[in-house]
Amino acid sequence: MRLRRPSCGVLPPRSWVGMPRPRLCCDQCSATTYATALPAPSKQTRSMFNPFKKAPARNRRQVRKATATALGQMAGAMVPKPAKAKAGPRSKTVSKFPGRTPGRSSAGPKPPVKISKATPPSTATARSRAPMPRGASFGWCRHDCAVGSLGYKLYLPASARTAVRPLPVLVMLHGCGQTPDDFATGTGMNALAEELGFIVVYPAQDRRAQQNRCWNWYRRGDQGRGAGEPALLASLTREVVNTAPADPARVYVAGLSAGASMALILAATYPDIFAAVGAHSGLAWGAARDATTAGLAMRHGAPGHRCPGPMPTIVFHGDGDKVVHVRNGRFIASRAAAAYEGLRRTEVRGRGHGGHPFARLSHRRGKGRSFTEFWVVEDAGHAWSGGSRAGRFADPAGPDASRAIMRFFLQHRTTAKQRKAAQLAGAA
Repeated sequence: MRLRRPSCGVLPPRSWVGMPRPRLCCDQCSATTYATALPAPSKQTRSMFNPFKKAPARNRRQVRKATATALGQMAGAMVPKPAKAKAGPRSKTVSKFPGRTPGRSSAGPKPPVKISKATPPSTATARSRAPMPRGASFGWCRHDCAVGSLGYKLYLPASARTAVRPLPVLVMLHGCGQTPDDFATGTGMNALAEELGFIVVYPAQDRRAQQNRCWNWYRRGDQGRGAGEPALLASLTREVVNTAPADPARVYVAGLSAGASMALILAATYPDIFAAVGAHSGLAWGAARDATTAGLAMRHGAPGHRCPGPMPTIVFHGDGDKVVHVRNGRFIASRAAAAYEGLRRTEVRGRGHGGHPFARLSHRRGKGRSFTEFWVVEDAGHAWSGGSRAGRFADPAGPDASRAIMRFFLQHRTTAKQRKAAQLAGAA
C-alpha cells in the first residue's frame, strides 16, 4: 500500500509507519490520521529473509561439534576401545542405490555396483585377529600378597600342555588408558607366543591406583625393591613361574610408555627374576620423582639412574613421538650399554615392512649376540611399532617390534648362580 502524503507535503520517517498512536509529521501539519491510516505490517514483512541469520546458527553447531569431538578424544585415552565384532563375509552388492545411505530416498533405481575382494590385511593385523588355537587359554587371574592385590590375564599356548621343557615367560605391561586385552590385540603377542612357544602375563593396573591406568613409575615409593608396584609385580611373576610350566632362567619383561618405564624399574631392582628387558616409548629408571618432574622428563628427556648391573636391553622409540621425547630412548640405551665392558657398536639402517625406515644401534661382543639394541623408527609416533590396527596405540607401518623383542629375549638367559647372587645382593 502506498503512503499517503500529508497536507504539508513532507513524508514522515519510515519508523513511524504502523505506530500505535498518531503523531504529527511536523509543526505545520496536523495529519494525525497518517499513522493510523496505514495498515500494520504483514507477517510476511516481519519475517523478511536475512542472509546472515543462518551463519551464526551454523557456527554454533560447528563449535558444539568440535567441542564434543575434543572431549571424546580426551576421554578415549582413558576408556578402552570396545572389541570389534568379527566381520562376516561381505556381499558383492554394495547398495541398490549407490552413493546413498540405506533408508534415504532416491530419484530412481540404479544398477548395483560390484566390488572387488578386499586386500589381505597386514601380517600383524591378521596375526592379532587369528582365532585362539585349540588347547590354548587366555583368562583372568588374581594375585594377592602382602604388598597388595592385582588382576592379570595369562596366556598359555597350546604347546604348554605337551611341552617337554619348561617355557619362557614374558611379562607385558600396558600403557596409560590400555587394558590387557587391548594390549594383547595391538601387539599380537599371543599369536607370536603360539608360534614361538612362551607364556605371556598381562598385569592390569587398577583404576583406584591410577585414574588413567598408568603404572606409577614416577613416584619414589614405586621405584625400589621390596615395596610398591615393583614388589607387587615381582611377586606376581614369581607365582606364575612357580605354578605354570615356566623356565625361571628365561623370564622377561617389556612394556609400552608407562609400562616400559615400570619394566625398566623391575629389571633394575629384580635382576634375580628377569633375564632381559624391552622398553617401547618409555623413560629411564629414576627419570622423575613426582608428577611435575615426570612431565618435564617426558617433554625434554632425563637420563635417570645408572644401571646397577648388566641387563640385556632392547629399546624401541619413534622419532616423531610427541608424548615421550625420543631423547629418553637414547638415555635408556646409553645407560644399558655403560653397564658392559668391551662391547662393539654396530649400526644398521633399513625400512619396515609397512614403510617406516629405521636405524638399529647394537652393542655386542665380536660377532655374537647383542646385549643392547636401540631402534629409532622414523616418522613414528607414540605407538607400538608393527602392531595391529585392531588395538589402540599401535602403528602397523613400522618394523615388527614384537618379533624383534622376542628374538632379542630368547638369546639371553640367567643361571641359578646368577639368580642366587642377585637375590642376596638385593636382600642386602
